[in-house]
Amino acid sequence: MNIELNGIDFRYELDGDLESNAPWLVFSNSLTTDVTMWDHEVAQLKERFRILRYDTRGHGQTGASPGPYSFEMLAKDAVALMDHVGIEKAHFVGLSLGGMTGIRLAIHHADRILSLASCDARSWSPPDYIEAWVGRMALAREKGMEALVEPTIERWFTAPFRADPANAPVLDRVRQMIRETSVDGYTGCAEALRAHDERDGLAGISVPCLFMTGSEDTSTPPECAVEMAEIVPGAECKIVTPASHISNMENPADFDAALFAHLERATA
Repeated sequence: MNIELNGIDFRYELDGDLESNAPWLVFSNSLTTDVTMWDHEVAQLKERFRILRYDTRGHGQTGASPGPYSFEMLAKDAVALMDHVGIEKAHFVGLSLGGMTGIRLAIHHADRILSLASCDARSWSPPDYIEAWVGRMALAREKGMEALVEPTIERWFTAPFRADPANAPVLDRVRQMIRETSVDGYTGCAEALRAHDERDGLAGISVPCLFMTGSEDTSTPPECAVEMAEIVPGAECKIVTPASHISNMENPADFDAALFAHLERATA
């Protein structure tokens, strides 16, 4: 489905029994992926939740506006989609870019969030993280998204996972999602990541939270999840082992077990 909101055309998907009174669950994708990164989780949760997932601005089948973007903008996009669907409050699950959008929502739109699972994310961007995006954005602008495919796959998945032929379909799916991301969408969201800093608001988050990351994640390493869980009252932390940045696709068994337990607690 598509809808024009906040000046662009958004692709979104709805799953579950939409006529029921089941709680709403919103999924938000990582940088250079789309709604399909959540297929495995949605298949298992659609009997218990009404589910909204969407392609972030500039990703998948959602249009791109000129950058730079900000997490204020990305959070407002999520709220606009919730308004369009008629969702007053929802449990929110995001990974990487989506996880940081979730942090923004839990701080600045707390009245719309029932719980948060922020996965492979961080609360702020230190200097080395900020600098890393400069070269990646330049490469995208000069040579297109194809030039980012293999370097991104190497960062996002552990070497043993990449080496196993059984995992080729997963890796190829992610490669295709990277290729289909617009350069404007990639660089716009990269600018949001470079300017990200929500540290001052963490202690004020009052909804149930799970901070989860891959044990081998170098972009948002385990200490990021541990630090956020220590600051947010009552938050839980899970390190998915083994996994790198796209932990739900590399180790779905451990990821899903932790996510589903979090949602059970949040809906009890």
